[in-house]
Amino acid sequence: MEPRNTKKYDRAKKRVDQLKGFYIHFLVYVCVNAFILINIYLNLRNGESFWQWGHFFVLFAWGIGIGFHAAKTFGFNPILGKNWEERQIQKYMEQDRDDANKFI
Repeated sequence: MEPRNTKKYDRAKKRVDQLKGFYIHFLVYVCVNAFILINIYLNLRNGESFWQWGHFFVLFAWGIGIGFHAAKTFGFNPILGKNWEERQIQKYMEQDRDDANKFI
């Protein structure tokens, strides 16, 4: 194994920590929402429907947060696209180079 202070190791460790954080977040989401929905189901009054918006509000709202966390963890960014930042850096570096060459 390579020494622990290499850049490759640090990047891999950071990636593993991100994945672990997401999986823990997702597990907590599933457990807490299962508990909430089971509790609601067991405490329904006679004739009351389980399928009400209020019963699923936490599931839905927290699910949006889980979606953003997953997008960040797995690198999904439909707005800026893959490698957007790198392309922008290259674009501005080329503009600076072209501007510098104008006066030569």
